[in-house]
Amino acid sequence: MSECLHAAELPRPEPEPQSDTCLECLAVGSHPVQLRLCLVCGNVGCCDSSPYQHATQHFKNTDHEVMRSIEPGESWRWCYADGSIV
Repeated sequence: MSECLHAAELPRPEPEPQSDTCLECLAVGSHPVQLRLCLVCGNVGCCDSSPYQHATQHFKNTDHEVMRSIEPGESWRWCYADGSIV
């Protein structure tokens, strides 16, 4: 893990998920793969293994840098700005 100033600036406690799946995938009739939670606002998006990569698109649209996996048994976080696990 690396030092990440973005992670230090995250709201505490972390935001509640806005949904239990990637709503953007549902809207276009796609199946989300591996869900990610935006740790700035609580948006739930699909990972880059999904056809539409909604979690990454959320970062590009909002500059919300840090997300975490919300898959069972996973707890890692990723900073898009730093390109590293934090």
